[in-house]
Formats: sequence, structure tokens, C-alpha cells
Amino acid sequence: MTKKDLTRTEGHQKKGPATLKENIIVFAFFLFLSFVFWYLNSLGKDLEADIKYPVTYINPPKNKTLDDGLPSRLNLYMKGPGYSMLQLKLSGKRSPIVVDFSKVIYKPLSGNESVSSYYLVTSGMISDLNSQLKSPCKISGVKPDTLFFTFN
Repeated sequence: MTKKDLTRTEGHQKKGPATLKENIIVFAFFLFLSFVFWYLNSLGKDLEADIKYPVTYINPPKNKTLDDGLPSRLNLYMKGPGYSMLQLKLSGKRSPIVVDFSKVIYKPLSGNESVSSYYLVTSGMISDLNSQLKSPCKISGVKPDTLFFTFN
């Protein structure tokens, strides 16, 4: 064997903790890179997610005030492009959805005429809520499905 052949075989036989560590680092880098490409690919498709969205309530009936029993956030089940969904989830400063009591249909609880207790079915508000969102995502459901409240 020539000196050139000995050098080549000595380099291939050199295995140790340093070579193993380098291989693990290279493997981890390409594993991370493949995850990034997979995630970007999945964001291009339509996704479904639930997002806690802030809500404000306006225009209670005249001479009545709204109790504090209504939630300040609603869980919106949404479907839309992944990039838009990610933008909605990450945006911290969202303008709240407005529930206008002069436009929604709320009904009194039966059997309690003396107390001003009412309920509102949120599935009836989905089209109005979709029009308020400035996003290509569409609301497919709202939770809680019924809001209970009282007027003072």
C-alpha cells in the first residue's frame, strides 16, 4: 500500500465521541429544517382552530343596565387559510367583536317574569360576527352556545 492509501483508511477508521457529536448536530439541524418546511406547507392549507376572541356588548334596552355576568371573551371555532389563522392567534391587539343588543334576538327565561333574566343563542350571531372580522377565516361555531344575562 502506498502512503496515500494509508491516509485514506486511517481517516475512515477514526470514529469517536467528536465525530458522533458532529453527526448528531448535523442530524438535528436537518430535522429542524424539515420541521420548518412541513409547518410552512401546512399553513398553506385550510385549517380549523378555536380562538379566544374579545367581545364587547353595546346598546342594552333603555333604562336598563347589563349585569357583569357576560363573558369578556368568546371561543370562536374558525376555518380558513393557515397563514390567516396564525395571524389571528398571534395578534395581541385585536379589535373586539361587538354584540349589539338592538340587533340580536334575546329571549326571557321562562317562569321568571319578575327577574329580568334573558338568554341569547350565539349560533344566530355567526353571520354578523363573520362580517365584523377582517379576515378570510370564517366562524363555524361559537362557545358558549348560549349566553345568560340579566338586566338591572
